[in-house]
Amino acid sequence: MIPTFRRLLTTVFATSLLTATLPAQQAPATPPPLYLGTAWYPEQWPESRWEADLTLMEQAGVRFVRITEFSWSSMEPTEGHYNFDWIDHAIAAAAKHHIAVVLGTPGATPPAWLTQKYPEVLRIKQDGQRDQHGNREQFNWSSPKYLELTHDIVERMAKRYGHNPNVIGWQIDNEYANLSYGDDVKKQFQDWLKAQYKTLDNLNARWTTAYWSESYSDWSQIPIQENYGNPGLLLNWKRFVSDTWRAYQKNQLDVIRPNSDPRQFITTNMMGWFDGYDHYTVSQDLDLASWDDYVGRGHLDVYRNGAAHDLTRGFLRKNFWVMETQPGFVNWNAVNTALDKGEVRAMAWHDVGHGADAVSYWQWRSALNGQEELHGTLVGPDGTPVPLYGEALQLGKDFAKAGPALAGTSPHSQVAILHSYESRWAINWQRHNQNFDPITQILSYYKPLRDLSQSVDIVQPTAPLDSYKLVVAPGLAVLTEEAAKNLITYVQNGGHLVLGQRTAMKDGDNSLQPHRGPGPLTDILGGRVEQFYAIDDADPSAIVPVEGKWGNTTSKIWAEQLSASAPDTEVLMRYGKSNGWLDGQPAAITRKVGKGRITYIGAWMDDATLLTAAKWMTETSGVTAAFGPVPEGVDVYPREGNGKKVFILVNFAKTPQSIRLPSKMYNILDDKDLTTVTLDRYGVVILQPR
Repeated sequence: MIPTFRRLLTTVFATSLLTATLPAQQAPATPPPLYLGTAWYPEQWPESRWEADLTLMEQAGVRFVRITEFSWSSMEPTEGHYNFDWIDHAIAAAAKHHIAVVLGTPGATPPAWLTQKYPEVLRIKQDGQRDQHGNREQFNWSSPKYLELTHDIVERMAKRYGHNPNVIGWQIDNEYANLSYGDDVKKQFQDWLKAQYKTLDNLNARWTTAYWSESYSDWSQIPIQENYGNPGLLLNWKRFVSDTWRAYQKNQLDVIRPNSDPRQFITTNMMGWFDGYDHYTVSQDLDLASWDDYVGRGHLDVYRNGAAHDLTRGFLRKNFWVMETQPGFVNWNAVNTALDKGEVRAMAWHDVGHGADAVSYWQWRSALNGQEELHGTLVGPDGTPVPLYGEALQLGKDFAKAGPALAGTSPHSQVAILHSYESRWAINWQRHNQNFDPITQILSYYKPLRDLSQSVDIVQPTAPLDSYKLVVAPGLAVLTEEAAKNLITYVQNGGHLVLGQRTAMKDGDNSLQPHRGPGPLTDILGGRVEQFYAIDDADPSAIVPVEGKWGNTTSKIWAEQLSASAPDTEVLMRYGKSNGWLDGQPAAITRKVGKGRITYIGAWMDDATLLTAAKWMTETSGVTAAFGPVPEGVDVYPREGNGKKVFILVNFAKTPQSIRLPSKMYNILDDKDLTTVTLDRYGVVILQPR
C-alpha cells in the first residue's frame, strides 16, 4: 500500500468495544467439499418465521447462508447503541440445521442516522451533487470519517463472531462500484500522484503534457478525468481508484484478521467483467476470490460466462466461490426472462466445472418491500417454495453425492489467456473503431481454445507462466517492463506466446511505445507492426481479404500491417488486395526462439479461421484436449488434484447428445460404469476414470 493510504489507515482509531458472552455453540459438521448457499435476511422477518425457513433450506441441501451485509441499521439502530442479539440467534438457529454462516460487513448501506449526522461521508457524484440516503453505496470510499465508522462496527462484529464455530467466513461489503469526485478525493488523488511521480517535471515528461499546453506547475492543478483526457491521467486515476478500494477493504481486513480464527476466510463479491477498478490489485489481500454471477436477460452464454469464471479464478490463481447467482430471473434488466427448467442446475455445474467450490442463490426470500421485490427467489413472499425450489433441492443432492470426489480438485490448464485491466481501459478510451471491444476480442480467442483444450486459465501478464504450453495475449495494449520481461522469459524457456492486435502499443504510463508494436517484444519476434488500420465492416468494399496457412478469410474491425525483419520469421497469413497499403503484406507471423515460439496476429479474423488458427497454436505447442472430442454444445470441465481426476459434462445443446467416453468411467451421480452416455438438454454427468 502506498504511504498516503497507510497514513489514512493509521488515523482510524478503535473505540471501546462491546463484548458479549455467547452461549456455547456446537461446531458444524466437517465442511462439505461443495457448498450450496443462499442469501438470507433474518432481520426482515419475525424470528418466529426463521425455523420454517431454515427447515426448508436444510431440506434443499443448503449448507451456508450469507447474512448482515445490508444490516447496519439493525445492528446499530442509533449511534452507539448496538443490537447483535438477533445475529446471535440467527447463527445459532442456522447451526441447528447444519447450516454455516458467512457474515457480510455492512458498509455498503450506512444507516440514516449516520448519513444525517455525518453528511461528509456521502459521496459527491460526477455532477457535483452530494448523494442521498435511500439506496446503497452512497458513501465516499475514501472518507476518513467513514473509514472510522466502518472500522468500529466491523471490529465489534469481529470480536463477537471471529471465534464463533458456525461462522466460516467474511464478505467485505458488497459489489464495490460507486466513486466520489469531490475536492477531498481530488486532493487525495493529487497526493497519490506526488507519491508515484515525486516531481511535476517527471510527471509532465512521462505524460507528455506539452501536448495542448496541459503542463502542470502545481499538484493542485491536476483534475479528475474518467473518459476523455490525457491517457496518463486517465490510467493513473484508475490506479488510484483501485488502490483506494484496496485501502477501504484493508481498513476492515486489518481488524477482522487479528480478532478471528484463521479458518474463517475473508472475501468480497466482485462482478465478473466489471472494470471499475483493477481486481488484481484489490483481491491480493483476500483469502478467497468470489463473484456475483448473473445472466440477466436471455440464457447462459457458456463462453462469456465461463471466461468470467476463469477470470475470477485467476485473481488468486485458485478455486473461488459464486457468492450470488440468480434463482431463475433478476429484476434489473429491460426484460427479466427466466432461465429454462433445468438451466439453473446446469449453470451451477458449469460454475463448479470452472473452479467454483460454492454456489449461492440471491436470494432466499424477497422482502415485502424494497427496490428488488420482483427478483427471483427460492421461496415466495408467503414462505412456501416456488417451482425452482425443486431444482435447488436436486442440486443439493448432487453436491452432497459428488462433493467427496471433487474435494481437493481444481481446473488445471495447459493454455492461458493474458488479461489486463489497464489494457482494457486503454483500448476503451481510444478504440479507434467503435466496434473494437476488448472483451469481444478476448472471447474470440477464448472460444476456440476452450473447445480444443477444454480448460483455459485467464491470468495477468505478470503471473507465473512456466506451467503453460501456450499463452495467448489477445489485446495486451499496455505492456509494462515487468510484464515484458515475464513474457520474454516464458518464450526463452520454451513456451509458445501468441500476441493479438494492439499488443504493446502503450507503456506503463499509457504512452505510445517508442518502438513500433509489439514494443519491447519486437526483437524476439523478429518483426513489427508497420501500421494499424481501422476497418469499416459496414462498408463491404472496405473489408480486407486474408489468406494463408489458416485458409481464406477477411479482417474486420482492425488490420495491422506487419513486417518480418529476421530471416527465420515465417509469414503465416497475408492480406489480399484492399486499400493498397495492406496489399500482399503480412497479417500473421511466427518465429521459433530456441525451444520456444512467438507468434503475432494482426488481423481480426472470423470465428472459423480463428478455430483453424487455434488448432495450429495447440498442435505446435503440444496442447491436448483434457477429455477428448464431444458433440457441439456439450461442455467438458476437468478438475484434478489429490491424485484423482474428475470430468463434469453438461449438455447445453438444444437436443439430446450422445458421447463416447475415452475409456470406461464411473458415473458418480448414478453409481454406474459407462463407456457411452446420452445427455438430455441441460443434462449433467460427473465422471471418474476407472
